[in-house]
Amino acid sequence: MNPLLLFLVIAVYFLMLMLISNLTSRRTGDTTYFDGNRQSPWFLVAFGMIGSGISAVSLVSIPGNVGNNHLYYFQFILGTIVGYLFIAFVLTPIYYKLKLVSIYTYLKIRFGTVTYKTGSLFFLVSQSFGAALRLLLSIKILQYAFFDALHIPYFITIIVVLVLIWLYTNKSGVKTIVWTDALQSFFLISVIVISILTIKQSLHYSFRELISAIASHPYSKLFDWNIQSGSNFYKQFISGILITVALVGLDQSMMQKTLTINNASNAKKNVLAFSFFIAIAQTMFLGLGVLMYVFIEHNGIPLVQSNGVIQNTDDLYPLLTLHYFGEIGAIAFLIGVVASTFASIDACITALTTAFCYDFMDIEKREHADKKKIKNWVLLGVNVVMFAIVMVFWNSKGAIINTIFKMAGYTYGPILGLYLTGLFSPISIKEKWVPIACISAPMLTYVLNEWSVRQFHFDLGFLNIFVNALLTILFLLFIKRKKQ
Repeated sequence: MNPLLLFLVIAVYFLMLMLISNLTSRRTGDTTYFDGNRQSPWFLVAFGMIGSGISAVSLVSIPGNVGNNHLYYFQFILGTIVGYLFIAFVLTPIYYKLKLVSIYTYLKIRFGTVTYKTGSLFFLVSQSFGAALRLLLSIKILQYAFFDALHIPYFITIIVVLVLIWLYTNKSGVKTIVWTDALQSFFLISVIVISILTIKQSLHYSFRELISAIASHPYSKLFDWNIQSGSNFYKQFISGILITVALVGLDQSMMQKTLTINNASNAKKNVLAFSFFIAIAQTMFLGLGVLMYVFIEHNGIPLVQSNGVIQNTDDLYPLLTLHYFGEIGAIAFLIGVVASTFASIDACITALTTAFCYDFMDIEKREHADKKKIKNWVLLGVNVVMFAIVMVFWNSKGAIINTIFKMAGYTYGPILGLYLTGLFSPISIKEKWVPIACISAPMLTYVLNEWSVRQFHFDLGFLNIFVNALLTILFLLFIKRKKQ
């Protein structure tokens, strides 16, 4: 792509975000950055959350991963629908009843300060790594697709992206993100539609032939009933429920936007609408994945394989868009990557800032001048941590979406265990032991999975979050107080 056109596209896109930022930054108060003044339209929030829920990881990993895992990710999508129902009808009413800004304050109300800070700390660690890995993949795509040819070092690209996000979110935070994410979700969906239509036209398919090509392809297997497989239906379905509850319902970055809606009833509508939007979008990604391999086979494009496993599947979608889909496809892909990067990372940075300010700095008790100063310093610290993690993991290989979900199983499992215990049992616990319980559970889960693979060739896969949460619950029952 022409360098001038590249920078023009990015400049125009960023100017649109800055315009939205300026419009939404009017009438801001002390808590606007964190709660958006609780005036966001529920339908807009639901549509905008597509970008946060998908990210550049899904944009390239889900379609590319079809070559090794068929359409088994659809089993996970089915589980997510049940998870969203739990979020809408159980968690959301509780958050609104307690008027929470940081959702981890629930743990303080239910158990106490130690449990509260433990849960928030696990979120901070998990979200920092998860967001950084999503940013890592986004930067790798931008480097491979555009900036390496211009000899721009990748660490400069990382800094520029973080600075741009800071510029349009610094003033009003989540209030701005609700609107910018809606714009970015639109562009993200558009790039998938454009890619599908490009393949259709290139292969001279009618829409009926397009559907037939997807349905008849060997990769179009929806269900895996092999109990020893990591992609077994029951493992994927159950983990879809639990990971959705953990990574959406117990995730500050996702729920913070929902909590900017004015009441619990509209917030429920938002969650239900979002569950429909995200399921449709992810299913489209799977369909695109099959079509990509149809296109690859039709054009004789070589694939790098090792022991029957396709290597570097995250590189396939960028490869096709840049070298086979024409300039329109390349521009659409650039916009899609930029949109998904900003939409997922801006919410994560805001959520990390919010959680640390409320859960560890007691910002709601500070004076006006101190609130602004604390928020700015914490925001700077969050950006520095994100930059450092991306630099450390820069040379990582493989499908990053698998890495993110596997890591989430270990880091969100204790949070899920804490909430399930609080919601569905009356026990109180000896709080001084909670950090040990929450650290021991993921460590033991890892050991159990390694032992199971060696002894029985049984991989927990994404189901490690279930085992992790269950062990956390058992540990909490062990340290419960005798007198209730």
